[in-house]
Amino acid sequence: MIDPADLAVTIVDGYVDEPAHFGVPPYVSTYPRFTAGALVDAGVPESGIDYHTIDELRDDRSKWRDVADADLLIYLGGMTVPGKYVGGTPAEPDEVRELAWTADGTTLMGGPVRFGVGEENAGAQEMERKDLDYDFVAKGDVEAAAHDLVASGLEGFGNRMRDNADLDRWAALGAFVVEDHPNHPNYLIAELETSRGCAYRCSFCTEPLYGDPGFRSAESVVREVEALYDRGVRHFRLGRQADILAFGGDGEAPNPDALRRLYAGIREVAPDLGTLHLDNMNPVTIVDYPEKSREAIRIIAEHNTAGDTAAFGLESADPVVQEENNLLVTAEECLEAVRVVNEEAGWRPGDDPADAPTTGDGAANRLPKLLPGINLVHGLAGEREETFAHNKRFLQCVYDEGLMLRRINIRQVMAFAGTEMSDTGAEVAHDHKKQFKRYKREVREEIDQPMLRRVAPPGTVLPDVHLEYHEGGKTFGRQLGTYPLLVAVPGERELGATMDVALVDYGYRSVTGVPHPLDPNTASMDELTALPGVGRSTAGDIVVNRPYASLGEVGVDADLSRFAAVDSMESAD
Repeated sequence: MIDPADLAVTIVDGYVDEPAHFGVPPYVSTYPRFTAGALVDAGVPESGIDYHTIDELRDDRSKWRDVADADLLIYLGGMTVPGKYVGGTPAEPDEVRELAWTADGTTLMGGPVRFGVGEENAGAQEMERKDLDYDFVAKGDVEAAAHDLVASGLEGFGNRMRDNADLDRWAALGAFVVEDHPNHPNYLIAELETSRGCAYRCSFCTEPLYGDPGFRSAESVVREVEALYDRGVRHFRLGRQADILAFGGDGEAPNPDALRRLYAGIREVAPDLGTLHLDNMNPVTIVDYPEKSREAIRIIAEHNTAGDTAAFGLESADPVVQEENNLLVTAEECLEAVRVVNEEAGWRPGDDPADAPTTGDGAANRLPKLLPGINLVHGLAGEREETFAHNKRFLQCVYDEGLMLRRINIRQVMAFAGTEMSDTGAEVAHDHKKQFKRYKREVREEIDQPMLRRVAPPGTVLPDVHLEYHEGGKTFGRQLGTYPLLVAVPGERELGATMDVALVDYGYRSVTGVPHPLDPNTASMDELTALPGVGRSTAGDIVVNRPYASLGEVGVDADLSRFAAVDSMESAD
């Protein structure tokens, strides 16, 4: 019998992206943490567990030695909702195979990869279940498989699903692996699971394959947060659930008291957290339980950090597509849910929530506390030419009412075995590819850009923007959080640094900003030129006439007070 205390285990994080789960950096998913906790619970010491991301292995081939020499290699990955990523690149199938070929010990693969693998990580794909040359594939939960595989002496396991009693032990036990993540501690946001599974059965979604929702206790989640906080994590996202409003209830109706225990408990054990965001919120819950939902949303906005997003799964505004795919809400119902979140949580910190203006001169210069986001999926059964018009009409109604959306996510479906979409496959998505591209471009131009200006008007300050890459003479970065804005700052700045940014201009899905506060005595020409109302000629005059003792001495028509602060200016002496 193999003694677990003598095992060398290597966990490779190939990243996950699921309907209710982020794992591409700067996010770290629950999978490596829960798996590490399960291994420790089975008797493997923390010192016997190595953790690497796929990007680490790409960048440093010497780390493949940990793959080759491990008694047990565990690969974690799988994409069921593909996106575009800045902080990391998910493992492709060929890389996953190479890991198995390199390992001399026993190999185990798990995570959402068990639902299927396509030719690439992209939409409009038909996914097939493949073992990719691993000894074992966890058809149940990979963390349970890892625990049971070690307990069996690496002989096998029973493909069981773990339960909340398991997580009560494993979630906090596995927090130590975050210290080995390349982004730790400053640019890492921990994904937190409150439940998984879904009470509803939309045709394309893999979340119902986990069964009906099984909610963890608020106390269990809070203990996990405390363990992560003790390991240096300061950013958290309650993203692993189909509907945050249903937490602690029967899977459908809100339970405001449970949400208060959860959020207040997190704030108590993580007093200096930098981010507390969420992801999924089911609009049908707001429609069916309006008063309890309003109370729950107020609780979230009381405890979260600004710029939070509640993703709404409208999926399609076309009633034909809704009917054929078991979608939950009509366009009008979703519109009402958008109104409710705007009313209860669309205020900006610094204002009185009771009567805080959200736009205009009286609004605070921060992002709103919590706004809805809209998910639209194309390639579903019943999709037709009118579908695209229905979706655009819905988005235009939202805008015309003066409401705010934090983001609009438009993607093409991936067809997985076990979902109703497996019968339809990706055929509809392929047939409508050209129309999809044209429609997506129109939404970006006609809705996204003006909506961004409404949500984040000029002068809005984004604190702690992490600078990630250079392109076209600019530096691009993001805040940590749910669906953060991509910000371009003039000039090439030190990557990995953070800075506060004030917004000055808008693209379709990104914004331009300048350092905040901006000092007219030291600002570059590019920074000054980027300011609204300041062209290159005026910027040149500002530079030539330096120094200034006050903003009033700058002598330009543009309102610099939104971007500069008197106490930031150097003395003219």
